[in-house]
Amino acid sequence: MAIPALISGVSEPILSLTDAAIIGNMQTNATVSLAAVGIVTTFISMLIWVLGQTRSAISSIVSQYLGAGNLDEVKDLPAQAIVIITSLSLLIIAVTYPLAVPIFKLYNASDQILDYSVLYYHIRVLGFPFTLFTIAVFGTFRGLQNTFQPMIIAIAGTVVNIVLDIVLVYGIDGFIPAMHIEGAAWASVIAQLVMAILSGYYLLTKTDIPLRFRFPFNKEIKKFLLMILNLFVRTLALNIALYFGTSFATSYGETYIAAYTIAINIWFLGAFVIDGYASAGNILSGKLFGAQDYKTLLKLSNRLILYGIIVGTIMCLVGFLFYKPIGHIFTNDVLVLEKFREVFWMVLIMQPLCALAFIFDGVFKGLGWMRYLRNLLLYSTLLVFIPIIFLTDYYDLKLYGVFTAFTFWIMARGLPLILKFKRTFTALVQNT
Repeated sequence: MAIPALISGVSEPILSLTDAAIIGNMQTNATVSLAAVGIVTTFISMLIWVLGQTRSAISSIVSQYLGAGNLDEVKDLPAQAIVIITSLSLLIIAVTYPLAVPIFKLYNASDQILDYSVLYYHIRVLGFPFTLFTIAVFGTFRGLQNTFQPMIIAIAGTVVNIVLDIVLVYGIDGFIPAMHIEGAAWASVIAQLVMAILSGYYLLTKTDIPLRFRFPFNKEIKKFLLMILNLFVRTLALNIALYFGTSFATSYGETYIAAYTIAINIWFLGAFVIDGYASAGNILSGKLFGAQDYKTLLKLSNRLILYGIIVGTIMCLVGFLFYKPIGHIFTNDVLVLEKFREVFWMVLIMQPLCALAFIFDGVFKGLGWMRYLRNLLLYSTLLVFIPIIFLTDYYDLKLYGVFTAFTFWIMARGLPLILKFKRTFTALVQNT
């Protein structure tokens, strides 16, 4: 389950990394364009992560009903969830589209960076409903213990995006004019549309889950909406941290935000690689919890801890092995590469810590314990991340300070999850 989920999970960061790599190597305005992509990617990631929590909520409910042998009772839930979430996405587009300038000014964007950010966002956001539709379908597949079809969909979307990025950004002499940053945005939108079409097709042909919306609402819709609300607050807290990270990096100058864009997108890629094992934890923990098989659930957690440490360490070592060449994938600007390499080691040593935090984050989502996740991330962001980033900014540590704050933030997120899980289920096993 983990390997196909791992492949499908990296699709979104690969879309952003592809944009960054292609744009960072343009002949004109590469650094400014790369900075704009970094700012917009942070904001769009916030939108996707806030509403994309549909995947975890659907997966949790469907997997628990599957484990209890009562799947027929929630077959109409995914279609209802999709209608709710895509309707919200259209509302968000209607609100944010005309407010793009003040939104990106909040990220300290100005002058040409602000102009490019608005231009890129006005196109890229059009793919938002397609992305949320795909995410909701992925959640349904996960609940059914199926990670293969999402992998196929993600591979198709990634290939389409990479090909179109090259064609539309650089152009084809005599056939297609170079569209630069606009081309990268359109490539992402078309890739997201392709993934949405494939998602609908596979759901209808590979499962007996209908896509037809109908009343009355499923009895679990209240539980679903409560999960979404808790995850919504949690994800807002997560994105407050990302906002401050991007905002501080932008305030240090275009060289710093360009370097930060490369580093944070590589960090996102690592997070989504680990998401493969987080997905397996999400899928299996929900099923085992529904079946009340607490002993196997504890064994699963031990296995996931081992795999998480191994995968996180491998990513760390690979990063150090290719420490200098990696930066050149995204830019040849000497100053940007210098600032990137100064902090890249911090991104790498975080990988094992990130692995444990993200895996148990997935496990708790599978259990449906969204309230605890919400409270923990509020604590981690408000009482750990924000004080540290302001303190390090006061001492003028710049990107060192930003990634120091992220490191302590990850530790504050991960360790309490492991301790609570072990304490709770060890007691349940002993009492059964």
